[in-house]
Amino acid sequence: MATRSSDRSPMPRARKRFGQNFLRDGGVISRIVRAIGPRGGDRLIEIGPGQGALTGPLLEAAGALEVIELDRDLIPGLRVQFYDYPEFTIHEGDALKFDFRELSQQDGRPLRVVGNLPYNISTPLIFHLLTARGAILDMHFMLQKEVVERLAAEPGGPDWGRLSVMTQYHCAVESLFVVPPGAFVPQPKVDSAIVRLTPYTEPPAPALDEPHFADVVREAFGQRRKTLRNNLKGMIDAEALAALGIDPGRRPQTLRVEEFVAISNHLTGHQPENPSATEKSS
Repeated sequence: MATRSSDRSPMPRARKRFGQNFLRDGGVISRIVRAIGPRGGDRLIEIGPGQGALTGPLLEAAGALEVIELDRDLIPGLRVQFYDYPEFTIHEGDALKFDFRELSQQDGRPLRVVGNLPYNISTPLIFHLLTARGAILDMHFMLQKEVVERLAAEPGGPDWGRLSVMTQYHCAVESLFVVPPGAFVPQPKVDSAIVRLTPYTEPPAPALDEPHFADVVREAFGQRRKTLRNNLKGMIDAEALAALGIDPGRRPQTLRVEEFVAISNHLTGHQPENPSATEKSS
């Protein structure tokens, strides 16, 4: 069902505090929708629908869509614009605080999450979504090109960092295509890009304790210019790193995901099963 232009109400202008840049290029919109491949029966969730540029085509393809919108000024216009879609649902709130797992549990269907994400919240939002990965089938996002390069980076390059490691531990990452500033109103000062994140059912190199693995990665990248020997000195000594086949003189950006997992698993295996019990007995 096409959205009639007469149904549209005047939409508010983009707001800097929400990091809003509204997509306008019809060719780019079509290309994004083809990349997502929405189908009837999908549990589609759009983060930040804005003025509905992607919302309409997604609704036409899938017949149902839920959106999460923080800007209260945009919500009345979205309700009017898509009033004749009974399966269109608006969740008013902050995606950074939204419970995606609870949403999936309502009917047991995994979520397909999409969105043109504001640059100022893209990284924390991805980390938030990774905590709900078990409820998510896939994610397609428009992000600042620099962020997509970090997500899809390879070890040893300047873009490889904590975001790369944590995302690639949990997901297969595909950088799809670049979107120029002219596709938006107002035009951002940087290029954007589309990325596909597909959570693994089981990570290729599973950590014994994933929160501990996350701590190891965080500590390792605490100071990028320093070596593992220095950054991880409170967690593991140089001899133990060498025993794992990892030169303690290496910098964190040279390690592969599985090497970070090996460090974490070694440390997990050498921790008391019940630290509190050990403390009480000592």
